[in-house]
Amino acid sequence: MISRSQTKALLEREPKFDDMMGSLRATGKQPKGVIGEVRKLMAVARRFNDSYTSGYWRELDLKMHEDPDYLPWEVVKKANELNFYSLFIPKIFGGKGYSISGIGPFLEEIGSVCASVANLIGVHYLGFVGLAASWNMRLTDMVCREVVNGEKTGEPCLMSFAMTEPDAGTDSQNVEFMDTGSLACHAEKVEGGYKVNGTKIFISCGHLSTWHILFAYTDPAKGSESMVMMAVKNGTKGFSFGKKEKKMGQKASLASELVFKDCFVPDDMVLLDKTQSAGLSRSPRDITELILANIWAASRVGVAAFGSSAAKGAFEQALRFASETEVDGRPLVTHEWCQAMLAEMYKNAAVARMAYSEGAYINGMDGMVKMLNIKPLYYMMKYTPVSLLDPIMKPINKMGFTTWISRKIAFDWVDDAAVDRTDGWGSLVKFTATDMGMQNGRMALELMGGAGVRHSEHAEKILRDAKLFQIYEGTNQINRINVFKRLVARTCPGTECFCSANL
Repeated sequence: MISRSQTKALLEREPKFDDMMGSLRATGKQPKGVIGEVRKLMAVARRFNDSYTSGYWRELDLKMHEDPDYLPWEVVKKANELNFYSLFIPKIFGGKGYSISGIGPFLEEIGSVCASVANLIGVHYLGFVGLAASWNMRLTDMVCREVVNGEKTGEPCLMSFAMTEPDAGTDSQNVEFMDTGSLACHAEKVEGGYKVNGTKIFISCGHLSTWHILFAYTDPAKGSESMVMMAVKNGTKGFSFGKKEKKMGQKASLASELVFKDCFVPDDMVLLDKTQSAGLSRSPRDITELILANIWAASRVGVAAFGSSAAKGAFEQALRFASETEVDGRPLVTHEWCQAMLAEMYKNAAVARMAYSEGAYINGMDGMVKMLNIKPLYYMMKYTPVSLLDPIMKPINKMGFTTWISRKIAFDWVDDAAVDRTDGWGSLVKFTATDMGMQNGRMALELMGGAGVRHSEHAEKILRDAKLFQIYEGTNQINRINVFKRLVARTCPGTECFCSANL
């Protein structure tokens, strides 16, 4: 009917098969064991909500409203007690090693009851993704094992992701914007390390974290070429916490200010700089772009799951209200207009879930952690106890060669088409799912009428929380432009995205 070469040529035409059919491609390649893991993770999340979140979200939100400086350690310690902070850390670093494909459904379930509680867990993994994206195996191993040890001792050890600055939110997330002069966190090379001066803002859970994955620049005017990634621990001289932002939503998930004043970061705490990347074939700017693409491809899928959680939570509250409330002598849910509205909300939640699931499939096959989904490696890690892996992996992770070969694979041998696919889909699912979450939040209030604005009805909190999802991890507007850059622009020869005329 059609030859193999013809099939290949036709499916390479835009839109490409690989860009369109992520879940279908994953059907044969993804280990079947992942399905069982996701089922277990969803069940764990629902049990956590039943036993804890459902009975505490209202009190927690009011507590944060009355005292914005309150630190919700009780939530962090509860999650730490349940080993939530090592669930998705690979076993080679001492973690539980659950598939990263399961983090979306896990966070969606928890977030459908309280976005703040879900974010107190999820944002820790943004720190982990930033740490892992440097491919500094020694430091990644060291920090992750502190997280695991913190679960054993009952002293939580979280990671924050410190990138946003007072004049650089989106500007710090794209190489095209990094050189426009808005970056200010300066890393001056001195003997034995770097001296850092600058401020980071809106750092999720900064005050609750022990380690901070810091992005600074030896020449802020040329940020894309001079980025330095560091791991800074609480207690480091010159590092301190500033204010906590007073936000409209997700109040218990703190937005922290981190202040660096002549903060000395020794060379052995530097995750990646020009010196460490000198032996790679890519330029410093290209490495920066690749690192950011890997981080956002993973983290935006996570935010999409948060958006789906808002869509799901709003639908569930609207359905509950419609089932319990009578209008004109009969349950509201029996009215045709209400049924149509609930069906639309159910559709929005389903679309959001399908979006982030597709993004997760694509990221699992083509993204930063794709090697963990290779079937032989996956099953070896799944069934080998950490106690047997540790004596092997600890010394291997400390070897300079391990970091070098990891970076050669991750930076020099990477498929640029796969980077476009994962980064583009990360943006696509982020704005799709978070828009669905916001839409369902509005619809829930419309369906509930005046009752919807009551704090006790839950819907108004979901709406406040949902708005933030559209803003962080890159605004939905900038994510739309990134979809054009990564997935559409190549079909329009001569068209530039993020070009100088638009900056």
